[in-house]
Amino acid sequence: MRNFLRRAAIILIVFPVFALLLLTGDNRIVPPPRPPENVPHAVVALGDSTMSGEGAGNYTPDTDGPGGNWCHRAPQAMVQRIKLPDVTKIFNFACSGANSQAIRLDGQHPIEPSQAAQLGAIASTYRIDAVVVAVGANDDPEFGPLLTSCVDAIFATTKPGCGKKADPTWQNRVNAMVPKVVAALRDIRRVMIEHGYADSAYQLVLQSYAAPVAPDILRSLQNVSGCPLRTDDLHWVQDRAVPVLNDGIRRAADQGGARFLDLSRAGVGHEACTGGQEWFTRLTLNLGDIQDKTRYTHALQQSFHPNAAGYTAFARCMSQFLTLTVRHAACVPDGHGDVQLALPTT
Repeated sequence: MRNFLRRAAIILIVFPVFALLLLTGDNRIVPPPRPPENVPHAVVALGDSTMSGEGAGNYTPDTDGPGGNWCHRAPQAMVQRIKLPDVTKIFNFACSGANSQAIRLDGQHPIEPSQAAQLGAIASTYRIDAVVVAVGANDDPEFGPLLTSCVDAIFATTKPGCGKKADPTWQNRVNAMVPKVVAALRDIRRVMIEHGYADSAYQLVLQSYAAPVAPDILRSLQNVSGCPLRTDDLHWVQDRAVPVLNDGIRRAADQGGARFLDLSRAGVGHEACTGGQEWFTRLTLNLGDIQDKTRYTHALQQSFHPNAAGYTAFARCMSQFLTLTVRHAACVPDGHGDVQLALPTT
């Protein structure tokens, strides 16, 4: 017993001295890194075409084909319309056609470095207040090619539509997408941590996708001059494809440590070919591209994406979401032709 008490006394004396040496000597404990101070505040966009600004037109020259770069970043992209106090700088690293791997630290666009790496390159020079992300549709769901198959289906009315063909595997395709989006979100958080940002020091938001078409399109436009899609396929896109995809994106946000903004109903009443103020492009053929053998494969790239008016409306909703702390919210019609933020009821 006496030996035990002697050892305890030694520990009580030595430990505080040892701790003091760590704090005051050559081996002092260095505080963890912190986000930069006294630098411009910024918002950063990562992801695919719905974040780059595809469909808005007037793309930056460096992302409109030169050297094979078709990221189609637009000055009218949603991120460019986000309004936050103190934010004076916007960075758009999103790229049309990007999948989750293009964000990953070990991923790379054919022309550009990883989007997470691009984020890291500016994270110490600017005070990042928010990182907004739209990704997943170009992974296993392949939503763009799916819509292309829906266009093809209108010319084969005796065969099943694109929805009937895709439906048996749609849930599995979305399920396969989820871990890939989660991995991309974790790489974003890793980059931010390495540059001194705790998860609480900035906002990481994953948004879902708005349905670009709906069954109530004008029948006079249900052709190659507008929206050549079968009515049964239009129902499937609105009632099945987009809701299931939206649920998968929400699950990825929860698992990846991001907030979630549901855009699945954000464009209701403003879909392509519905008349009035449309927030999405119709089937769009760029005649200048079709005449250029180096560009013709991208002549339809802008089809069925939000347009400048759509991005502006969605940005208003996103801006409001970024001022709150709730984990989930949705952008929904306000009943007056605009969109509003709807908070969870439970």
